[in-house]
Amino acid sequence: MRRLLCASSLLSLVCAAPALAAPSAAAALPLAAAPDIPRGQLTDAVKPSAYRLDLTVDPNLERFSGKVEIDAVLTASSTFVDLHGRDLAMKRAVATAAGKAYPGTWAQVDPTGVARLTFAEPLPAGAVTFAFEYDAAFQSGPAGMFRVKVGDDWYSWTQLESIDARAVFPAFDEPGLKQPFTVTLRTRPGHVAVSNAPEVSTTLEGGFEVHRYAPTLPLPTYLVAMMVGPFVVDEGVVPPTPQRAKPLPLRIVTTKQNAGKTAFALEGSKGIVQHLEAYFDQPFPYPKLDQITTPILPGAMENAGADLYADPILIMEESAPTGQKRNFGMIVSHELAHQWFGDLVTPAWWDDIWLNESFANWMGYRNGNEWRPDLNIGAGALSEGFAAMHTDALVAGRAIHQPITTNAQIDEAFDTITYGKGGHVVAMIAGYMGDSKFRDGVRRYMAAHTYGNATSRDFFAAMAEAAGDPRIVPAMQSFTDQQGVPLVTFTPTKRGGYSVTQSRYAGLGVTAPDTRWGIPLCVRRLTATIQQCQLLADGGGALTLPGKGAVVPNAGGTGYYRFELPAKDWNALIAKAPTLSGGEALALADSLYASFQAGRAKPEQLIALARQLAKHKDSYASEAGVEAVQTLSGTGMLGDEGKAGFRRLMESLYRPRLAALGFDPRAGAHAKDDPERSQKREQVVYQLVDGARDTALRKQLGEAAAAYLGGDTQALDPSWYSAALGVWLEQGGMPAAKQLIEKALASQDPVFRPTALEAIGRSGKADVARWVLDEFKDTRLRTSERLGLVRGVVQTGGTRDMGFDWLKANFDELLAGGGGIFFASRLPQMVGGYCSVERANDIATLMGPKLAGKTGALALERTIERVRNCGALKAARGAEAARAFAQLK
Repeated sequence: MRRLLCASSLLSLVCAAPALAAPSAAAALPLAAAPDIPRGQLTDAVKPSAYRLDLTVDPNLERFSGKVEIDAVLTASSTFVDLHGRDLAMKRAVATAAGKAYPGTWAQVDPTGVARLTFAEPLPAGAVTFAFEYDAAFQSGPAGMFRVKVGDDWYSWTQLESIDARAVFPAFDEPGLKQPFTVTLRTRPGHVAVSNAPEVSTTLEGGFEVHRYAPTLPLPTYLVAMMVGPFVVDEGVVPPTPQRAKPLPLRIVTTKQNAGKTAFALEGSKGIVQHLEAYFDQPFPYPKLDQITTPILPGAMENAGADLYADPILIMEESAPTGQKRNFGMIVSHELAHQWFGDLVTPAWWDDIWLNESFANWMGYRNGNEWRPDLNIGAGALSEGFAAMHTDALVAGRAIHQPITTNAQIDEAFDTITYGKGGHVVAMIAGYMGDSKFRDGVRRYMAAHTYGNATSRDFFAAMAEAAGDPRIVPAMQSFTDQQGVPLVTFTPTKRGGYSVTQSRYAGLGVTAPDTRWGIPLCVRRLTATIQQCQLLADGGGALTLPGKGAVVPNAGGTGYYRFELPAKDWNALIAKAPTLSGGEALALADSLYASFQAGRAKPEQLIALARQLAKHKDSYASEAGVEAVQTLSGTGMLGDEGKAGFRRLMESLYRPRLAALGFDPRAGAHAKDDPERSQKREQVVYQLVDGARDTALRKQLGEAAAAYLGGDTQALDPSWYSAALGVWLEQGGMPAAKQLIEKALASQDPVFRPTALEAIGRSGKADVARWVLDEFKDTRLRTSERLGLVRGVVQTGGTRDMGFDWLKANFDELLAGGGGIFFASRLPQMVGGYCSVERANDIATLMGPKLAGKTGALALERTIERVRNCGALKAARGAEAARAFAQLK
């Protein structure tokens, strides 16, 4: 799975308990004497071997129904079976063993969907078939089986990762249990129905169109897919490759309003599949590939042979903004890499989900870059990794790989640590081993566990064997099994080299635990092209660097660590920042701001780096330098005079660049520019609009928005929707907000509609925010969109306090509001923009009791610490930073 804005995006398990000797029938435990209800992993008492799913799905109705059979082996005689099912209205449950039927009593015994099936007499050990008849409600948010009205039509999709298969059918819902699924879907005549395997027949029975599918290859429950509705379908094939002799059937499946907008996705998917087959040196693992879109998923999902994406990830044309095309390349590569790494070989339990997602994240950027080098997709991997350090540097947190003992902990594993840090660590190890050796290790791992399950230990062993270096295993484990960011401190020696020491990074006033890593440390001089690498496994070491010029402490930027330098070395490196590689520039920007947060680097150095990196040719690097000063401004640390200086800085950096790049807001005006130039123009425009508050540019964009909303569809390119609509709302106030929300809800455009709603939520105007929170009601507004509006109000500075007060009064309702996958674990992040010790205490008081022991508890701890640390930094260094910015001319 990949979370979008994200992924998606914006995203498997079973350490089986030791097998027990099968007792005699007389020894079967009655329910009263049964062990406690499992709150996490089930025991190995039942081993499923096949599923038959027969579901009646009509998205026009509020409920769906199902008949399910599960073939299994019972390891010991028992009067009960624990499995999974959440909010299923069970009508019939029966087990058949040795030709005898055993009627069962179904009870959901845990809010996370643990169920217990009890029998009046013991089931015998051995082969058994469980049969169920039930119905359940469609969800309104993207979890389980959910439905959405798009235009005049209803559609339904499934999103089952992590533990939402149990909300669609009774199951042993764990990733370590893989078995074939034979699916039948009964739909309205004329509806398109999609599942994981090819459709083998369609018949009309009892007024329903009955779609039957071939049995799947072995799958865990979370990868099952069932989509129903009046979809439009664009068909093609992926041509044969050296790894695959026959064409691979490929379809883009989407809602009606997207008809005619799928050619980019169809052609792009072909190339991405071919590049992945070459990397794994294996054919695509499944007999067909459907790429499906939905308007409300916060990312994408790697269902075997039936991937699901948020609309904007697939629905675009070649003229789309560079960022949107980058998302396509990275996210589609990520999800399709999962078809091998995650679907074909699946983690044995959720504690190894990092292996799925971290590898796919790295592969998404790597393969996306191979597919379209002109989009510079690969540089985004390091940007995401350095961003993850802001979370990993907190004391509250977790390691990439850690035990997961309860269902409530599972969704918290799908966070920036798994995706950003994990992907960066994979990149670091791949860089240290060399691309060929790392690839050989991946192929060795895949070959050993095809259609089965594997663990981190299996992956490490394959890497060590491919590398021919056993030290790689403890080095990798020191990053995956420990929380925190290494800090490598460089101290000059008399002979022109450096001594280096490692410690765990901590912000100002924070004491972090003593931690040691096996750091693949790669360093070079500015004048040298060859880097020097060594494994820093102890507390410190010595470096002798040939050449002259400033030291580059993270050569290539692939190392997952921060560095600290003497002031002279910092300044020398800052002065040459435009000459660094993109990854090195990102590493410099991250480490310098971290040094400021720790009480060492000066605000003047941050300003100097922002000036230098603005000149960098790489669009990721050119933005990195200014992000630190933007953060200081956004926290309120600079005061009025300092903020005015910040705006003068933004104007001086970006107004000349816009003049050089040129700007016309009309649709397609810059369509012939290369992607990097287009991306830089977008960055410049948004910095001038939001950072500098450039009057002339804001006027131009406001007028373009007015013309666009007035009916001139060519007046505004999608690249400028967010900036222009934000300005137009600021100028027009409440009447503009009401006009814009009507335009948004009347539209099904996958870019305009969400962008317009986001602009309303983030208006920063108190009257608009109050109207959004308490007054506006419209049945066309989807649950996920309503939550997005609330999030915008709470996260925007001008309405943050109002939003926080609203959260206090509505927290329980919001938590139970059907936000879909990961919503609870992301809820505390809404209030993460505060910078105050007092507010940290308020957040703890509000959310602490509500989230204790539940999904979201870790995110809350992180938010409280982040807000408190920011407040402490503001108190200690705010005046110093404000003076530095106020002096800018």
